[in-house]
Amino acid sequence: MNLTYPTGRIVFLDYLRAVACFMVILVHCIEPFYLGGEGTYIASYSDACWVAFVNSFLRVAVPLFVMTSSYLLMPIKSDTETFYCRRFQRVMIPFAVWSLAYAFIPMWGSGGEVAIGDNLAQLSVNLMWHSGHLWFVYMIIGVYLFMPILSPWLERVSKRGERAFILVWLFTTTVPFFRELARSIRGTAEVWGEASWNEFGLLYYFSGFIGFVVAAHYIRKYVDWSVKKTLFVALPMIVVGYLATALPFYLQLPDSYPVNKSIDLAVQLELSWDFTTTGAALMTLGVFLVFKLINRPCKAYPLFYDISRLSYGMYLLHMFVLVAIFDIVKGWEIGTPLTMFVSAFLTYIGSYIATKLLSLLPKSKYIVG
Repeated sequence: MNLTYPTGRIVFLDYLRAVACFMVILVHCIEPFYLGGEGTYIASYSDACWVAFVNSFLRVAVPLFVMTSSYLLMPIKSDTETFYCRRFQRVMIPFAVWSLAYAFIPMWGSGGEVAIGDNLAQLSVNLMWHSGHLWFVYMIIGVYLFMPILSPWLERVSKRGERAFILVWLFTTTVPFFRELARSIRGTAEVWGEASWNEFGLLYYFSGFIGFVVAAHYIRKYVDWSVKKTLFVALPMIVVGYLATALPFYLQLPDSYPVNKSIDLAVQLELSWDFTTTGAALMTLGVFLVFKLINRPCKAYPLFYDISRLSYGMYLLHMFVLVAIFDIVKGWEIGTPLTMFVSAFLTYIGSYIATKLLSLLPKSKYIVG
């Protein structure tokens, strides 16, 4: 395959986006090993450990996508109307196309039957359960909507002021754990002004994915460190973040197997896995800093560039590929870790090929972004 790439690219972002795309697919190839049955199904302690130790690191994938976009876009260089129009064409139209595809096309062993009416009803208010991965698009659209408001502040704020925002935001990543503490003390999970009649607590407006937007801008504007300093800062962040993400999951694992319980168990196990909790945030910032050290393309870069360019389309359609491939690989009985990684690798390749072919169609930007 003869691939080319334009000059002037920020090459580490392309490497990062290609890797993050694989991470997302791997996450979805791991989910069948702890989700199923009544909601939470774990066949063995070995499966539980593989899920805990591999998937915990993969919590960086989604925040890395937010940071790569923010690194390029912030502060916004066009007027608000132009920015919204471009994002609409790039994100919203393909999202609508694939949302309808998941609503109309049979999946998950449906025997060729699909409840189109029910799917469209669900789609009118939220995502459908069998296209749950598209939650990301709702989130990123919300981030894009806020970018023109945040952009003028980023142009005026001092380095110290921007750093202060990031520190406050990092503190908000501890809120889920304070909620658990509140639950044990008061019997309810509300903290710092939250109540059944008020979800907007003290730190609400500093929280969420918006912190990754500011952090990406700060790194682009102010971080130009040597390799030694970068690794000195980034590697401890990755290690500490990983431990803060993996250990709470591991320490909550049940004593006996197989586990077949309600989805509530999975929700509790995943407390430290939230993309905006402390561990995931630290890992994400550390990984981003390490990738920023890559400043020149290698021989394989044209392929990474092409995957990066098509990564949104790959994300949108990969569940169609994954479901078919995972069932095949699972039948090979090659063990849990190989099933996870082989199915993810084959899904990654299949999704790239499918997106590449679709990108050759006229008006393909409205299909794959």
